[in-house]
Amino acid sequence: MKKILLTLAAAVTLPLLTTFGGCGGYQNGWLYPQDVQTVYVEMFDTKSFRRGFEFTLTDAICKRIEAQTPYKIVSDRKAADTVLSGEMAIRNMVLAVDRYTGRPLEFESGVTVVVTWKDLRTGRLLIDRQEVMAAATFSNQLGQTIDYSLSRASNKAAVRVVELMEIPW
Repeated sequence: MKKILLTLAAAVTLPLLTTFGGCGGYQNGWLYPQDVQTVYVEMFDTKSFRRGFEFTLTDAICKRIEAQTPYKIVSDRKAADTVLSGEMAIRNMVLAVDRYTGRPLEFESGVTVVVTWKDLRTGRLLIDRQEVMAAATFSNQLGQTIDYSLSRASNKAAVRVVELMEIPW
């Protein structure tokens, strides 16, 4: 009798779990919105004193979009379905100092990017001022510079910006 009840309970519970339980977080659809074909990427802005890294970030984002998404980057805003824009902020900090001289040994550079992605056909915001952050370290003792670490941080931020373009699960 107990075996029959357990078998009956399993027979009723298993279909319910598979029906309502989903697939464990997986989906069988596209990662990116399919109604978008083209993206115009505006030059990202910065208010930081270190200039030039907005070009590095914008270039890295364009390359990531072309390589990892089904979208095509266009140079004419009028021909684009959507426009991606934003601004970046740069920060630097000391991570380690020499305990005898107080001289900085290791540093960290960080990039904070605020992103907006707008559908030009409907006016709808696909991404509304979302923030991504990335950081990279550098050491003068290893011959690395702040430019090196800011380039690495900008590339990491570009990866995260393109991840924001995915459809939320």
